[in-house]
Amino acid sequence: MSVPNITQQAQPVEHVAIIMDGNGRWATNRGWPRLVGHRKGAERVKQIVSAAPDMGIKWLTIYAFSTENWKRSTEEVLGLMAIFARYIQREADRMAAEGVRMRFIGDRSKLDPKLQRLMAGIEARTAGFSRLNLTVAINYGGRDEILRATRALAQEVAEGRLDPNDLTEAAIAQRLDTGGLPDPDLVIRTSGETRTSNFMIWQSAYAEYEFTPTLWPDFSPQELANILSRFGNRERRFGGVPAL
Repeated sequence: MSVPNITQQAQPVEHVAIIMDGNGRWATNRGWPRLVGHRKGAERVKQIVSAAPDMGIKWLTIYAFSTENWKRSTEEVLGLMAIFARYIQREADRMAAEGVRMRFIGDRSKLDPKLQRLMAGIEARTAGFSRLNLTVAINYGGRDEILRATRALAQEVAEGRLDPNDLTEAAIAQRLDTGGLPDPDLVIRTSGETRTSNFMIWQSAYAEYEFTPTLWPDFSPQELANILSRFGNRERRFGGVPAL
């Protein structure tokens, strides 16, 4: 599919974060098991990752599995973990060939050790690439992330390594899972839902939001390009006033 180059838009976007919602409904609507939708969703990720750099996107963060998703059936959770593992194994060569750096955010301690090793392996293998920075949120929740960062800061204070009076927003941001990453310019949620679902709640304080009714398996590079074009016409004032 040919995707228009929109890097010259009035309001450039470098970091796009996506809440990929609707895989299960996509499959259920067709009378198929939910995992079929998740597999289709993984294929859609490959297409978006390949198209993103040509749209001027340098940072892409995708919400793959939340801290609340453990409430789903054991079959679905295990199936999702298997899909994550297969994606890492099958996409490692292509990521390297396309200059994509892949990293993960979220609490890894609850994940299967084999999956943790795969995650660490592809992070190390792609660490030198920068054409696109792909961040995948697995067992991630914004509140959980802030809680873990707060505990780390409290420990530093207790040990005398940090003066509470020296605590700044930058210090907190650096201890989040996304420390060192830029905040998202644009957050997209698919499937027609209009919730933020505990995703990057600190980092998205000044992000623009776009909600689309499209289910994630049907979300095309062309639709992403259209959203970016609309984003280019927005005025981001960050609490200021319009320029005269």
